[in-house]
Amino acid sequence: MAEEPDPARLKALDRRLSKARKGALVERSAAGQAFSQGEVAWRMVIELVSGMLIGFGIGWGLDWTFGTRPVFLILFVLLGMAAGVRVMLGTARSMAIPPPGGRDAAHAATDRDDDG
Repeated sequence: MAEEPDPARLKALDRRLSKARKGALVERSAAGQAFSQGEVAWRMVIELVSGMLIGFGIGWGLDWTFGTRPVFLILFVLLGMAAGVRVMLGTARSMAIPPPGGRDAAHAATDRDDDG
């Protein structure tokens, strides 16, 4: 014997689902709207590789000047990689706008709805 659906419960479920969908969408900033995901990915790869290449060039130049191969080369390649990762993270932050109140506030609101 099948039970009849309760219209009040269905409406409450629909409201909770629509709230969850709104919270799950991440808006893109003005900088992020002009680029596709592939273009953003390539930009981040280029930022990382260029940081490493600049570090390589500086390290190689200092090692050549002081005759200390490969001490400065290794040091500056690692520093270049760290700088590239930092620039990549800044790019990722500039592409997305966090929800009002931060990420934790959005999750707390959906958690409260699930309890009732």
